[in-house]
Amino acid sequence: MALVTSHPAPSTPDSVRLALPSEAEAIAAVQRRSWRDVFPPDVADSILRSVDLATMAQSWEAAILKPPLAELRVLVATSQGRVVGFAAIGPSDDPDAEPGKDALVAEFVIDPQAQRQGHGSRLLNAVADTLKADGFTRATWWVRSTDDPLRRFITESGWDADGAHQEVATPDEAARVKMIRLHTSLS
Repeated sequence: MALVTSHPAPSTPDSVRLALPSEAEAIAAVQRRSWRDVFPPDVADSILRSVDLATMAQSWEAAILKPPLAELRVLVATSQGRVVGFAAIGPSDDPDAEPGKDALVAEFVIDPQAQRQGHGSRLLNAVADTLKADGFTRATWWVRSTDDPLRRFITESGWDADGAHQEVATPDEAARVKMIRLHTSLS
């Protein structure tokens, strides 16, 4: 009689790659969970009331399938085969941006349940590598002025404030958020 041993199925390694259209709903769900974690309750409630999960998923699917510019990309961080974070990157649309040189990290989110596990560092490295490959030499990132953990993470990775700031509001003007811009060289 032969001895049969069972081996656990190999686990999928944590990674970062371009997003797939089928992951649009997972991206939207991670984004919605993060809003509850990073915004004051009244701001989070206002934003969450303004758009539902299905509409957000449709927007992410369109961004993945048919971006308006070739350099607009959606990257996902995955763990055990599921989306645990994402970044949306591309050319900067800031009025003072140098076309073809300045890129923007438009969104960067790690699921609150998956933070402090290395996903943010992997995703940030992939963002820089992707932007460099697309020919950008500088990246900018608008960060909430009160998001000290994210700002600390970014500055410890070599980013610094460049003096620009702005205030953004929800569509219904119920909540306003102050933002500061950080930048880094990609050379």
